[in-house]
Parts: sequence; C-alpha cells; structure tokens
Amino acid sequence: MAASERRRPAVAGGKRQQNTERIRRALFDAAARVVGELGYAEASIARITEAAGVAQGTFYNYFASRQDLLNQLLPALGEEMLAHIAAEVRGISGEVEREERRFAAFFGFLQQRPAFFRILNEAELFAPQGFRQHFENIAEGYLAALRHAHARGALPGFTEEELEPLVFLLMAMRSYTSMRYAYTEGGQARRPPDALWSAYAKLMRHGLAGTGPAPGKPQKR
Repeated sequence: MAASERRRPAVAGGKRQQNTERIRRALFDAAARVVGELGYAEASIARITEAAGVAQGTFYNYFASRQDLLNQLLPALGEEMLAHIAAEVRGISGEVEREERRFAAFFGFLQQRPAFFRILNEAELFAPQGFRQHFENIAEGYLAALRHAHARGALPGFTEEELEPLVFLLMAMRSYTSMRYAYTEGGQARRPPDALWSAYAKLMRHGLAGTGPAPGKPQKR
C-alpha cells in the first residue's frame, strides 16, 4: 500500500471532525440568535435547528436535550468573550493599561454579540447550571490573570488576599455599566459614550480622587 493511501483515513477523520465542529458551532450560533431575540422560554429545538440549517434529528448527535444546549450556551459565549479580550490585551505590559483595554474589549465583544446580555440575564432562571459555570470560568480566568500580574510585580498596592475581591469589584463594574451603556432602549448594541472610558481610566489610575497630584507637588501620605 502506498504511503499516500495509508494517510487517507487520517485525512477523512480530520474532515469529519471539522464538519462535526462546524455543525456544533452552527447550533450554538443559532441558539444565541434565537435566545437573544425570543428568550430562553421560546428557544425550541425546532427554532434552533431551523436557524442553524440542520435537521432536528441532527440536534441529538450533539446535545442530549434542549436544556443541555442551553446550559452550555452561556459558558461557550463566555469562553469566546475571554478569547476576544485576551487577543485585545496581547502585547500590553502595563497592568493599568491592560485593564483599561480589557474594559473596552468587553464592550467591543457586546457589539459583536448583542445577544449576550439577554442570554446572561435570563440564564440564572432558565439555565442555572450554565449561569454558575460561566461566572466560575470568568472569575477564575480573571483571577489567574491578576495573580500572574501580581507575581511579576504589577499591582504592588494589593495583597494576594485582595486579588479575588478586586476581581469581583471589576466584574461588577462591567455588569452595571453594560446594563446602562451597552444597548439602546430598543436593545440594539451601541458604542458607549466617551465619558465612560474617561471615567473608568481616571478611576483605575487615580481612585475616587479622579486626578493625580499636581505637577511638582509631592503626594501626601
């Protein structure tokens, strides 16, 4: 048997894997659109498979039930969000600058995935398992990033024990600012006002004072 013939099963297997992943991704994307538009309660398998362009029977090759998909939906979008933010902060060394870019990247992700906010807000009731998993994933990822920064000498004003509370403070700011500024009254994604970026930057750099010491004037201790 020729070497090229011996390699064919692996190539075929690779194509099958790609096709499997493509259909799975199509179902996730379709579920995100359906839940974003109609809510979890109206996200039937029929609607999701129709939006994905696959047969209803195909659904059960990927998910055990409708609830199985809904429980996985928010964590999957959360991983997508983390990957988006990680790409946006790559190459930035200063931790304050990284945090400002993380904040902006979060809002950038909401513009790409306008359904995310509704999926997140309804998940606690309709997909509690996925809701808990999502917040664990986000908090653990954020905490790991801050611990890495702390270990290399960034965040010198914080103790190791303060890093976890810091993570939840930063997460809370994202939650409430997105509720106020990420969407129009009609639920469409929008770019937040410049005042949000400037207020966040001042808070990160100078705390509630909002400004640093005057030039040439020593900072009080």
